[in-house]
Amino acid sequence: MQELKKFDVLSTALIQAVIGAIVGLLFGIFYAIFGTMLASLGAQGMGPGAGMMAGVGVLMIIILPISYGIAGFIGGAIFAFVYNLVAKWIGGIKVELTNVAPAK
Repeated sequence: MQELKKFDVLSTALIQAVIGAIVGLLFGIFYAIFGTMLASLGAQGMGPGAGMMAGVGVLMIIILPISYGIAGFIGGAIFAFVYNLVAKWIGGIKVELTNVAPAK
C-alpha cells in the first residue's frame, strides 16, 4: 500500500478548472440548443422576447465555461488545501498501485 499524503494546490486547481470549463461548455451548448428551440417555437406569441431567449442561450456557451472554470479553480484549490491539512492529522488516502508494462 502507498499513501497519498499531499496534493499540489495549483495543479489540482488547474485540473478542476479545466474539468469545470468542459462541463460548463456542455451545459452552455445544452442551453443554446434549447433556448434557440424554445425561441423558434414561441416566436409567434412572444414577439421580441423570443429573440432574446435565443440570444441568452447562445451567450451561455461563453458565460458557463468561464464561470464553471473559475468555480472549479477555486474549489480545487480549497479542496487540495483542506486535504493537505487533514492528511497531516489523520494520514492520507491509502492506495494500492501496480506497475504495468508499457504498450509496444
